[in-house]
Amino acid sequence: MYLLEVKEICKKEVKGNGLKGIVLNQMPSEKVAIAGETGSGKSTLLKIIAGFVQPDSGEVYFRNKRVKGPNDTLIPGHESIAYLSQQFELPHFLTVEQVLIYANPLSDEEAANDESAKEIYSLCEITHLLKRRTDELSGGERQRVALTRLLLTKPTLLLLDEPFSNLDLIHKNTLKSVINIIGRKLNINCILVSHDPLDTLSWADKIIVMKDGEIVQTDTPQNIYWHPKNEYVAGLFGQYMEVDKELANFFSIESTFNNNPPPIFLRPEMIHISNTFNKYAKEVTITDLNYYGSYLELTVVCADKKMLVKTIKMDTFKVGDCIFISVL
Repeated sequence: MYLLEVKEICKKEVKGNGLKGIVLNQMPSEKVAIAGETGSGKSTLLKIIAGFVQPDSGEVYFRNKRVKGPNDTLIPGHESIAYLSQQFELPHFLTVEQVLIYANPLSDEEAANDESAKEIYSLCEITHLLKRRTDELSGGERQRVALTRLLLTKPTLLLLDEPFSNLDLIHKNTLKSVINIIGRKLNINCILVSHDPLDTLSWADKIIVMKDGEIVQTDTPQNIYWHPKNEYVAGLFGQYMEVDKELANFFSIESTFNNNPPPIFLRPEMIHISNTFNKYAKEVTITDLNYYGSYLELTVVCADKKMLVKTIKMDTFKVGDCIFISVL
C-alpha cells in the first residue's frame, strides 16, 4: 500500500509552466527526491502535497485519504504532513527554547519536560542552542531549529524544499546527517527537493526529475546517473558527453546505433586511461587539467569534441601529454 499517491495533478501558474498531469507515489520508508531546473514546478508540487496550494485538477492521497486543499478546509495543511519552506521564519528576539515550547502541542509545563522533545533536540543537534536567541543563530542553525519545530508536531511525512540552499559545507553536512537520522530513528518519511546532484544521488531511493511542469524520468539514483533518459536529465546530474556516430566510430562502438536505441551519454568516470596502447585504446591529447582534491579532471579532444576524464593519479599528467583512453 502506498503512503502517498499523487494523481493527475494540474496547476496553472501566472508565471512559470505550472504542473501538467503529475503522477507519482511513495511507499512507506521510501526516500524520494525531486530534481529539476528552476521553474520546473518542484516547490508548487510540494505545497500541493502538503495541502497549502489548491490544484486545478487531480488529487493527492495520503494513507488512502484525500489531502484537502485550502479551498476545502478552513485551516490549510495536513496534520501528518510537515513542509519546510525555503523561506522559513523564526520569531525574533525569543530564545530557541521558547520558540520550541510554543510549537509543542503540549502545555508549556509539559513541553519543558517532554523527553521525546529532548530526543528530537539531540537528533537535530540543537541542544546547545536552546538558551540562545534566534537572531544570534547562523543560517544552518536556524534551519535545524525550524526543522525541529516541525518535528515536534510528530509528522509522518516531511517535505523538504531546498533545505541545503545557502548553507556552507559544514552546516550542509550536519543537516544531511540530521535528515538521515530522523528518518531512521523517528520513522519519518521524507520527500526532498534539491538542485545539487550530490544531495539526491547519495540519499534517495527514488529520484523524480521534472521539467516544465512535467515528470520526464522516475528511477533509481543509479539509473538516473548512468542511464539518463535525455540530455536534460544527464546535465542535471553531472558532466557528460552524448555519443554521436562520429564519437561511436572513434571508440569502435558503432553497434550501439543499430535499431535506433535510446541516446547514450558518457560520464567522465566511464573513460579509462591506459598506460600503453591496446586494440581498444585511442590516443588523445590533454588540453587542460583541473585539480579537485580527491581526483584530477583532464580535458581531452576526441573526434574533434572535448571530453572530460577523471583520474586519481595526481602527478602523472600535464597539458600537452598524449594518453590512451577507452570506454569502460
